[in-house]
Amino acid sequence: MSLRNQAGINLPGYNALKVANAPTIGTATQASSTSVSVAFTAPSCVGGGAITSYTAFACCGVKTGTGASSPITVTGLTSCQPYTFKVFATNAYGPSYPSASSNSVTPAITGQQAYTTPGTYTWVAPSGVTKVSVVAVGGGGSGAGYTSNGPAGGGGGGLAYLNNISVISGNSYTVVVGAGGSAASAFTNGNDGGNSYFICSTNINASGGIKGTINTSSGGSGGTYSGLGVLGGTGGTGGAATTVNSTGGGGGGAAGYSGNGGNGGKAGTSAGSNGSGGGGGGGGGGVDISGQGNGQGAGGGGVGILGSGANGSGGTRISSRANGGGGGSGGASGENGTISGSSSAGGGNYGGGGGGDGASATVSGPGGGGAVRIIWPGTTRSFPSTNTGDL
Repeated sequence: MSLRNQAGINLPGYNALKVANAPTIGTATQASSTSVSVAFTAPSCVGGGAITSYTAFACCGVKTGTGASSPITVTGLTSCQPYTFKVFATNAYGPSYPSASSNSVTPAITGQQAYTTPGTYTWVAPSGVTKVSVVAVGGGGSGAGYTSNGPAGGGGGGLAYLNNISVISGNSYTVVVGAGGSAASAFTNGNDGGNSYFICSTNINASGGIKGTINTSSGGSGGTYSGLGVLGGTGGTGGAATTVNSTGGGGGGAAGYSGNGGNGGKAGTSAGSNGSGGGGGGGGGGVDISGQGNGQGAGGGGVGILGSGANGSGGTRISSRANGGGGGSGGASGENGTISGSSSAGGGNYGGGGGGDGASATVSGPGGGGAVRIIWPGTTRSFPSTNTGDL
């Protein structure tokens, strides 16, 4: 290819003495399943005139992209085919010599599948997909039902993630999404949240939060994470009950990607604590009205499944109610508690623990449901935060 013609561009005014020097190639990275972003450094010598554009082209085919600066995206590529790239600069006198070749990039098929309703599913690996990354969140435990000695809040669900998991295109794989603990009636313990996992419980597993109980001084424990080299966090502990009156403890927040969910506030005395590592905040402890109890504990905040984000704030307490914990990493906030039992005080999706029912409500706060999300390719998309958003 002549200097007068670069990647199919022919400039009749070419002057070899006045063209710019070649750019310095940088790193090429996949932008989508059919495009690559090519970085480069502009030349220090621009020749006889200012550079008007840069062109990046695939070295194994006439696929180009143009732009005024680095990086430049080359589109129209074929998935699963390797490419290297070169870049040249153009001024009024023609194109420069091309840069050296970039690293080789093979655009992989990009996609995702989220399961957010409790149940058992079958995921079939799409054609061309051989590596995936997965995050799982266990269901939150529910709070205990009304009792004169105080109902404790449920624990938040655990979070687990594992990257670059090998799969075979066309094969089927099991996905299980744990349910949040169902609400409890008066004088009844809460219910545990269900586990969520991918393939099997020993591969990547996020356990559900533990139920809140009646007549106890401690809340339900948060769910944990386990499996083959998985990472994640533990759900927050539900708020403890009092031993004097019926006020309910707050629900624990769902676990974060690199820290634990916030703990629920103790019944009648404290607010919930903030989540960490992107986890949900704990729900506030139920409001004690003049020493008579009757306040629901608020639900704990859930956690998002698009990757790590901000921590959820702990639920505060005001004169008439306990506030739900904030959602971490984009998850849903827990529901507020009241002194009249007019709300369910449920945990937020995904994985928030439910508040204890200290207001003679029909039922206690249910736990937030779990979730499992699969993204690919696992070689370039990995939790907690590398290309984990919706693409």
